[in-house]
Amino acid sequence: MNVKKLIFEGEGVKLDFKKTITSCEKIARTMVAFSNNKGGRLLIGVADDGSITGVKNEDEERYMITKAAQSFSKPALEPVFEEVYIDDKMVLVVEIPEGAAKPHYALADDGKWWVYVRVKDKSVLASKIVVDVLKRSADKEGVLIEYSSKEKALLEHLEKGARITVKECCELLKIGRKRAQRLLVDLILSGIIRINTSEKEEYYTAV
Repeated sequence: MNVKKLIFEGEGVKLDFKKTITSCEKIARTMVAFSNNKGGRLLIGVADDGSITGVKNEDEERYMITKAAQSFSKPALEPVFEEVYIDDKMVLVVEIPEGAAKPHYALADDGKWWVYVRVKDKSVLASKIVVDVLKRSADKEGVLIEYSSKEKALLEHLEKGARITVKECCELLKIGRKRAQRLLVDLILSGIIRINTSEKEEYYTAV
């Protein structure tokens, strides 16, 4: 594994640097976010600016990661460890596979379990729509689309190159928030529209 190349590419959707692990809650959020996406890697012993500081206590780092994966994540995660030496410094590479039973939840300081996803180089709290998409994407039954005037009006709006938020969807179709969310989830799972989470407020566009 070319760790120097990974470091050069920088943190992102599938990569996170950690100088050391200081909190099971915080690292569980990152690992859960990776598992809810397409998986990812933690590089322990690498500072945020990409400088290699090296792992000082490997046993302690492995313990914290394993504890976070088993006790602060549900369903539990199974990280894969690899030691890589660069200039006599050890970097602990932790591979987090894509989850087979999404969504995965992380235990927060308040004792509640929350779903996180990876957006660029941050692990962010998932919206209700994202959680529903994760839950239903594991469903083997598929999606039956009810193609009513509401779906037609929404798709015509998006096909003009427009984008829409949940609030705007409610206003456009004159429906309640719950119904708008269900409609959007169905269309996302069918591959007809795309969810965009890279800004402060999620929005939806045609595929």
